[in-house]
Amino acid sequence: MKKHFWKIEYSIIILCTLGLIMLLIPVHIENYIQAGIIKSWKDKYKKTNYIFKVINTQINEERIDDIKTYSIEERKIILLNLIKPYMRLKSQDKIPWRYRPKYMNGTRVSKKDSLYFNNLYITPTQQLVGIKDISETNNKAWFAIMFDINGFLPPNTWGKDIFGMYIYDEGETQPFGSDLSLEKLKTDCSELGSGYGCGYYYIIGGEFND
Repeated sequence: MKKHFWKIEYSIIILCTLGLIMLLIPVHIENYIQAGIIKSWKDKYKKTNYIFKVINTQINEERIDDIKTYSIEERKIILLNLIKPYMRLKSQDKIPWRYRPKYMNGTRVSKKDSLYFNNLYITPTQQLVGIKDISETNNKAWFAIMFDINGFLPPNTWGKDIFGMYIYDEGETQPFGSDLSLEKLKTDCSELGSGYGCGYYYIIGGEFND
């Protein structure tokens, strides 16, 4: 009788252990994937920062002043022509209906939001790049650029696989979130926030903690 009960208890322990393993494996895999995405973002920011430093050495001040007189659409075309050879961007004529970016707190990015990018381009590594002129906003930057590190694949979420950076005069770049305090970064880069500041938060050593 005791042996029979021992077998039952042993079976229950095995089932509970297997259940716990099955619960932990997806979490471990998700964290592993997220760590890879964050590393890719850091590499992407570093390379893009270098690209704009190189571009800046090729444009004189007179040319920059001339560009400032152009329309928003014209400036965007000029920027694209400058960076395409470096990023090897290809136009994406139609954004798939399934690509609907959202914030870290789960809400969808509206077309009226500052983090909405209408024109997307695809790289040879299937990453998505969005570019828009923001020179007429209160921001001192000229352009905003977004990167969806794993392209059309989910989660398509700011702070998880979508990050952004500003482009200023003289090729200076700053990740989104560099204007926020550390406390605001921690809040924004959580399930309570938008994910806007995660790009900067990760670059300064913050960790993913969803």
